[in-house]
Amino acid sequence: MAFDAEREITSLWRAFHGTQDDGRRFFYLWRQTALQLLGDKADPMEVALKAWENIGIDTAKSYFPRTNLSKPNWLQAIASNFVATWMMRGAKIRMEKGANDNEILLIWDRCPFPTTAKQYGASMEEDVQGCDKGLQTTVEQLALFTNKKLKIETLKAIPRGEGACVRRLWVEE
Repeated sequence: MAFDAEREITSLWRAFHGTQDDGRRFFYLWRQTALQLLGDKADPMEVALKAWENIGIDTAKSYFPRTNLSKPNWLQAIASNFVATWMMRGAKIRMEKGANDNEILLIWDRCPFPTTAKQYGASMEEDVQGCDKGLQTTVEQLALFTNKKLKIETLKAIPRGEGACVRRLWVEE
């Protein structure tokens, strides 16, 4: 049988998307389990924010080996890490130059997390704040590692009906 590259790529592409879906479902099933175990005293927002904080710490650790301050484009390299991470999570994301060399915009044109959040009963505000917490924690850890005043803020959010998630990543002078 001859090798069919298109068929193989299609098969791998489907498997990749299945893995992305599994990752999101796993997160929300874990959240649901934690809320069930905690019972009436559970605060869904608190549970989600703690989870995203831990995700942010772990994400930053994976960025440390690829963060090289001796290169002039180190901020762009960090932004590229965010783009790659979120693409692996199923988002359609890109980066654009900001107002100056110390600023980059990260733009999520599409993100599957709000849809998955709805499927598992999480609020859209929990989705936004959770994502923000993960990103902020990653940036805080990178700031400590690099000894730079690295910051991130959300300017727009899909779950708030704003069409895209736009985050500003910058170094404070």
